[in-house]
Amino acid sequence: MSAQWSERREAGGRFAIWLIRAASLHAGRGFARAALYPITLYFFFRRARERRDSREFLSVALGRPARAWDILKHIHSYAATILDRVFLLSDENLHRFDLRIEGLDDLKAEMARGRGVLLLGSHFGSFEALRALSVHEPAVNLRVVMDLKQTHALNELLHALNPGVAANVIDAGVDPGALALSLHDAAQQGALIGLLADRPRAREATAPVEFFGRSAQLPTAAYQIASMLDLPVVLAFGVYRGGNRYDLHFETFAQSIKIPRSDRVAQLQAWTQRYAARLEHYARQYPYNWFNFYDFWDRPAERADVRAAAAAAAG
Repeated sequence: MSAQWSERREAGGRFAIWLIRAASLHAGRGFARAALYPITLYFFFRRARERRDSREFLSVALGRPARAWDILKHIHSYAATILDRVFLLSDENLHRFDLRIEGLDDLKAEMARGRGVLLLGSHFGSFEALRALSVHEPAVNLRVVMDLKQTHALNELLHALNPGVAANVIDAGVDPGALALSLHDAAQQGALIGLLADRPRAREATAPVEFFGRSAQLPTAAYQIASMLDLPVVLAFGVYRGGNRYDLHFETFAQSIKIPRSDRVAQLQAWTQRYAARLEHYARQYPYNWFNFYDFWDRPAERADVRAAAAAAAG
């Protein structure tokens, strides 16, 4: 048994994703959005694991058993934000969206220090909606850390739509030394370094946190990076409100993070818990923006049973 998100196969093949691109750019956003309804039904019936995980999260977040309609709405919201990535990556299409920004002054204040900013996002809402910053702050140098091996077909499509995006990606899949050098160079250039901090990759260091009253494991790399490079940290949430409406929320998380070796474990756990609390704050308000379609919570008892069964089978 494995609920590790990185082991889930990519939803949709290369042909299907390029078909979405063609329909979106040539037939228009209205036509493409109409196609989201059959797509939603398809994934509702075909992806049982994601349907189960959606039901579990929504039941916790809504405080009641999630109904089929709730799950359909959840999948549709996710599909809508994926579709909008096609348009958000095209400069001439940004005018299509009703974008509201809160906390921009906080972000600008940290950027003004000139030492780079670590911008923490999540698989919540739309991280691509941050491209609206290019309208308000054309000089912003946004560099995004992502593993190019995951969702390869989708990344290929998005980079084809806007080659400049590919040039600004820092590949998290390279060896740690090369990654550290790329992050250092971006910080030296005063860049906004975007990093999603809610999903641990395989064998990545994590800390236990309380999330919606349950235990979960969240990655700690972001806080180690902030400490190592002496970067301020700003949280970013791109909330999808339906239709063409997005809200961008920025809030200062820490102007400085120092993690001494003598207290490393406790400090990392404290910072990770603080991030989890802010993520929960937004997820409670906008539960259909939660796009972690995998078994998010920690289940140590189940893992112990699986290990025991595997050891018994091995003799």
